[in-house]
Amino acid sequence: MTRILMLIALPLLSATTAISATFLDGAYGEKEGCHYSKTGESSGADIFFLLNDDGITTSTAYCAFSGAPEKTSSGFRIETQCESEGEQGDKEMVDLTKSTKGYTIRFKDGTSWGPLPKCR
Repeated sequence: MTRILMLIALPLLSATTAISATFLDGAYGEKEGCHYSKTGESSGADIFFLLNDDGITTSTAYCAFSGAPEKTSSGFRIETQCESEGEQGDKEMVDLTKSTKGYTIRFKDGTSWGPLPKCR
């Protein structure tokens, strides 16, 4: 009986995890970032930004999201850890603030990227 309950609960748990991982309504970035989102390949641009449910991708760094996003009055707060040139940074909370121009990403040290418009 326990085995049957586990077989029923496992797909439900997986479905819940997949649903909670999706919190943005698509990818956000500037022209080069959206190109990367659509093709999976860099255009060769020196600078680009892409924001999606997995994290933040730039021409020089990748910041992976972990945990569940916290809904705020103007967007989301989520834990991220950035890696650049083989160096991994500390985990930190990042704010994703939505406006009519897209999302702005704000780090605890005051660095901000954006606003990044929705990719079309």
